[in-house]
Amino acid sequence: MSLAAGASSFLYRKPKLRLGLLLSAPLLWLGLAYLGALAALFVTAFWSTDSFTGQVVTSWSVDNFRSLFTEDVYRTITLRTVGIAALVTVVDAVIAFPMAFAMAKFCSPRAQRILVIAVMTPLWASYLVKAYSWRVMLSGNGLWAWLLGATPGYGVPATVITLSYLWLPYMILPIYAGLDRLPDSLVDAAGDLGARPWRTFTSVVLPLTFPAIVAGSIFTFSLSLGDYITVKIVGGASQMLGNVVYDNIGAANNLPFAATVATVPVVIMLGYLAAVRRTGALENL
Repeated sequence: MSLAAGASSFLYRKPKLRLGLLLSAPLLWLGLAYLGALAALFVTAFWSTDSFTGQVVTSWSVDNFRSLFTEDVYRTITLRTVGIAALVTVVDAVIAFPMAFAMAKFCSPRAQRILVIAVMTPLWASYLVKAYSWRVMLSGNGLWAWLLGATPGYGVPATVITLSYLWLPYMILPIYAGLDRLPDSLVDAAGDLGARPWRTFTSVVLPLTFPAIVAGSIFTFSLSLGDYITVKIVGGASQMLGNVVYDNIGAANNLPFAATVATVPVVIMLGYLAAVRRTGALENL
């Protein structure tokens, strides 16, 4: 028996070893490119910048975190960022659920495929094109003002509207997948037992599709939490955490403080995922 044939026979008898070898390359890449980058981010957050030379000083200090937690402006920006991300998630869930329900329960299989492609089509367009399109529509002489006679202007409302549009497909698709797996017999049984539509929705449909809503919320919340381009385009004078990171990397040339601010969305998302996991929603995906 050749060496290759012997190795193949050995791996065939060891499925766990075979799986480990197959996953070794992706896990190695994950460890180096993602976890390694996060580790470098956290280490850099404890460094500082020389105010005279602008060079990074690699001595350990918590001054960056002290400034982040004690200065009112950063607390305001953090609360604004979390509020915008949460509001975008709620808006997308409210819009996405009826759309996904109609796709999953009222459309034919052919229509479902067409609608899924239609939902995904905006993802093929450039992010900047979509964001600047909303800037034009939200301007004083744009489509919004022409239809409603008023415009929200540029600021937090415009940011929420634009981000809600940008991330809506990431909410529709998971909810559609969850509703598509929901047996019609359960809804029919609730009706046969005398449940009204609202009771059927709250007692049958919503609990069984809650994991899908959670899956969509992870996308919309995290993407909104780290966004900074939309705020630059339609946010007016308002800022989010991503803008603080961007400004400190660019104009201020303060990489350690940018790393400190960047740890805030990471910690928030870790807390959000931990809370979601405690609900048991992730185990039911």
